[in-house]
Amino acid sequence: MDKDILFIGYPKCSTCQKAEKFLRAHGCNAPMRDIKAEKPTADELRVWHERSGLPLKRFFNTSGMLYRELGLKDKLPAMTEEEQYAVLASDGMLVKRPLLITKDCVLTGFREKEWADCMAE
Repeated sequence: MDKDILFIGYPKCSTCQKAEKFLRAHGCNAPMRDIKAEKPTADELRVWHERSGLPLKRFFNTSGMLYRELGLKDKLPAMTEEEQYAVLASDGMLVKRPLLITKDCVLTGFREKEWADCMAE
């Protein structure tokens, strides 16, 4: 099961730590891929976004300092999807975390019920 799961987070993020505890409690030992050290590529982000069914904006860490510093709230609406993927891929701290990617679902952020449902599939 673990080989089918990609868990991406930031080790210092308390929400990512909660998500990791949740996964471990549910028997998943997939390692956490450090979003800062091994940032997602534009191609990965494109695939995950398409599979998720979520709006692309949900992949942005809108509460992050870098998002605010870059003024992305005002810039995103005028950007193409390709430009948005490129911005997301430029720095892992711009990506909403944690991410859970399985063969059946792609989730951004940690909401326990969503993750439990995803793990049950």
